[in-house]
Amino acid sequence: MNKNYYSTQINKILNEVKKAVIGKDQIIIKVLLAILCKGHVLIEDIPGVGKTTLALAFSKVLSLEHNRMQFTPDVLPSDVTGFSIYNKKNNTFEFRPGVAFCNLFLADEINRTSSKTQSALLELMEEKSITVDGVTYKLPEPYTVIATQNPIGSAGTHNLPDSQLDRFMLKLSMGYPDFSGEVSILKSKSTDNPLENVNPVADADFILELQEYVSNIYIDDRIYEYIVTLASATRNHPMLKLGISPRGTLALMNISKGIAAAMGREYVIPDDISYICRDVFEHRIMLNSKAKLSEVTAGNVINEIIKSVTVPGISKR
Repeated sequence: MNKNYYSTQINKILNEVKKAVIGKDQIIIKVLLAILCKGHVLIEDIPGVGKTTLALAFSKVLSLEHNRMQFTPDVLPSDVTGFSIYNKKNNTFEFRPGVAFCNLFLADEINRTSSKTQSALLELMEEKSITVDGVTYKLPEPYTVIATQNPIGSAGTHNLPDSQLDRFMLKLSMGYPDFSGEVSILKSKSTDNPLENVNPVADADFILELQEYVSNIYIDDRIYEYIVTLASATRNHPMLKLGISPRGTLALMNISKGIAAAMGREYVIPDDISYICRDVFEHRIMLNSKAKLSEVTAGNVINEIIKSVTVPGISKR
């Protein structure tokens, strides 16, 4: 298959999801990019802006097996991972898979559960496997976690640990719809559920094929150096006490390939990096006290770094 075929198929997927999620085209694109690059997505926003609808629309359009869990303080790690139960008939322990065994796992309000339960997600997000009682079980492929969380400071929320935040390829915020978008939402939901109008246009096998294609997108050495220079700038910035980890640079590299594929290119250009850099980096850095006193935000710092780093001279061909 050629590059135009894959970019056309990607556009078909996007157009179907847009039927259910109105006025959030950039968010839809970025979530699909994460799926194509084997990444996970954290969506932080207030309730009622369509986070769950977005995940459900993707599961239907991509024909993926999906499970949803509402995280609350009483959710146990075994609810997520599964557990072993004794079978008296054959005198053995049998494994009962948890809710995470699917292709697309929607973890709703992930920051309302305990740290112990949150830690159950660490292995499955990084290794795409789950270990219970010393036995490791592989998760289905493709595998993506789309997690939602309410803004920090909302009643009953807990900060996600840095190790878990670092496992999300992207952190996004949907925000309120604009005026015309909200009018369209009211019209679309006045008679039926927009999700019913969404049609499957892909399946798990095709997503795996797309992931393989994306992984082979070409990156010039100057692009590698550009990514590392951006990451290094966060580690030495006077307003930051925690910079980007190597996992963060890998995430930026991988999703830049997805952008190139979506644009019908077989190579990455600097614009791909600058387009998605903030969504990859912002949740991975930690401001120091000087930044907080100066009312500097993580977004401000990332934007400053992008502007300060010399862009390599690579253009579209």
